[in-house]
Parts: sequence; C-alpha cells; structure tokens
Amino acid sequence: MDNTEITIKTDKIYDGKILSLKVDTVELPNKKYSKREIIEHSAAVSIVAITDNDEILMVKQYRKAIEKEIYEVPAGLIEIGELPKEAALRELREETGYIASNIEYLSEFYTSPGFCTEKIHVFFASGLKLDEQDLDLDEFIELELVKFEDVLKMLDRCEINDAKTMASILYYKEFRRKNNE
Repeated sequence: MDNTEITIKTDKIYDGKILSLKVDTVELPNKKYSKREIIEHSAAVSIVAITDNDEILMVKQYRKAIEKEIYEVPAGLIEIGELPKEAALRELREETGYIASNIEYLSEFYTSPGFCTEKIHVFFASGLKLDEQDLDLDEFIELELVKFEDVLKMLDRCEINDAKTMASILYYKEFRRKNNE
C-alpha cells in the first residue's frame, strides 16, 4: 500500500536564520485533503567526545524555549558546503575548546519527523587535545567533564532530558558494547 501524501499547495509562513515554517496542503491516499505544518530546519551534528580518562565532554547551557539550563553533548548546525564530519570537528572545538585526532560516524536520526525536517548526524570523538574555545557571541556554555558511567546514571535519573544528547549517548553506548570497550 502506498501511503504517500502528495503536496498540492505550499504556503510559506516564516523564513528565519535556522528554520522556516510552511503549511502544506496535501492529498491523502484516500483522496481527501489535509494540512501539514512543517518546520524546515538545517541539518546538525552532535558529538560524543571521550577523554583518555573515560569522561564525556558535556556542555551546560540555558535553553530559552524550556526556560532552564540543561546538559547536552556538543552540537551545532552544519554550515552550507560543509560535510557533517567537518561540522562535528568545528563544533567540538568551538563549544569545548577541544580538538579530536579521531572522529567516527555513529548514526543519524530525525529529531521530530512528524513536523520537522531536522536531521542530526552523530559522531564519536577521541584523542582529545585542549586548544581554545571559540563561542559565538550569543553562546554561553559551561563545559563539564563527566565520567561515562556517571552520564549513564544521569540518564537513568532523568537529569539529561535533551533528546539529541540521549540518543547520541545511547548510540555511543552501543558502539562501545559492539567494540568491547
């Protein structure tokens, strides 16, 4: 059975720096019509960066949308013409001040495919060397190094509630299991 929805009309509602909002009128498989509100969002990367002491680089920052400070793995948007791996290395250095000698692709996922196009590419970084943090003017980030086992406990206690961070850590946990690390 083909459940494809055919776009009949698109109305652009908002065009911003990192996202746009459109409303699509679609024809459903049963030949009826419906509207779909869609956020078009730039692709991004997240990085699970591990020190030689088995610590994950975690960033703590205030998120206005939820009015609270949360723990996250370093992450950011892929710039135009940039490969995901290049973006991961750049974002890692900008947000944490660390440079990785090794970076590996782990997976990718859509954050909320019911209404958003954002795709996040997940990387694992190691061989870390401290360089210099290079935050954007509107970024205020606190870096914390947290033992991997403590990060897993934080997940269990719901102290980490950012979806990309949760998914990234779980992808890394599975990577470790498969590689017997």
